[in-house]
Amino acid sequence: MSDFEINDDGIQIDDVKAVRREGPSELRSLMRAQIAIGKARREPAAKPAPQKPPGHKPGAWPVGTSPPGPPPEWQIPKPVWDAAVRHYRNEEHFPDQPCDCANCPPEETR
Repeated sequence: MSDFEINDDGIQIDDVKAVRREGPSELRSLMRAQIAIGKARREPAAKPAPQKPPGHKPGAWPVGTSPPGPPPEWQIPKPVWDAAVRHYRNEEHFPDQPCDCANCPPEETR
């Protein structure tokens, strides 16, 4: 195949004549070239991977930052939280007795 080149149009009649003159090794070279042309047509060029920021650990927050904390409306004072827990326990475990959580209205006004 040193005396001719393969273009992208496929195997031409002149290519076949040259292969017959030069022997079986030339046929192998011709077929390998045709396979390479076919692969170049169907496989897009590989894209390089995007650069990662320097010093960044996968899954970690960037240096100097932290995940957002709970919203301010979730900051319940401890006495209010304790009273809510006490009310829940009284309602679940002692439903027939009056609640002593200090948040419930008196029995006669319910």
